[in-house]
Amino acid sequence: MTRRPLGHDSRVPSDPDQPPVEIRRSARRRRTVSARMEAGTFVVLMPTGLTREQEQGHVEDLLARHLRAQARRRLERADLMGRAMALSERYLDGRARPVSVTWVTNQLRRWGSCSPATGAIRLSTDLERMPSWVVDSVIIHELAHLLEANHGPRFKALVHRYERYDEATTFLQGVAFGMGRQIPADDADGDLDT
Repeated sequence: MTRRPLGHDSRVPSDPDQPPVEIRRSARRRRTVSARMEAGTFVVLMPTGLTREQEQGHVEDLLARHLRAQARRRLERADLMGRAMALSERYLDGRARPVSVTWVTNQLRRWGSCSPATGAIRLSTDLERMPSWVVDSVIIHELAHLLEANHGPRFKALVHRYERYDEATTFLQGVAFGMGRQIPADDADGDLDT
């Protein structure tokens, strides 16, 4: 059982779809092994004293998890964009054309947000557990912002083309209440940007 020395190893994978791997050993690290991407390289941080077999097992496990998560994110992004485009066609005559639609973890006070200038739509990951008709209502709400920046009468006419918009708004208000989320005063009229 050969122990590995302190330092770094770099490996170029045989599979061209995999990133290069760098192993960084640390005497300060006792038990945990972690990984992260740095400038296109998959960096694995591990304690000294592991055998080559243990190191290889950790690298293979972490890299496989990373590649699965990366593939899932690509698929989810494609699915969200396709869903948004289909909703735009069906309810907004195809006029709303987002550049990107993504899940984000940092939306703590809103279900979704939109940047009309860039065409980017962001949806809270809290929505992932919601019924699809509720998620659709938030997507339509954000798509409507690509056409109307405010919550005026034209905006409301657009979102109400979706037949379950009011039902979804009520559903999300109940969820927000149950989660202890405070609805901002300007959104008390029932809009989904809570």
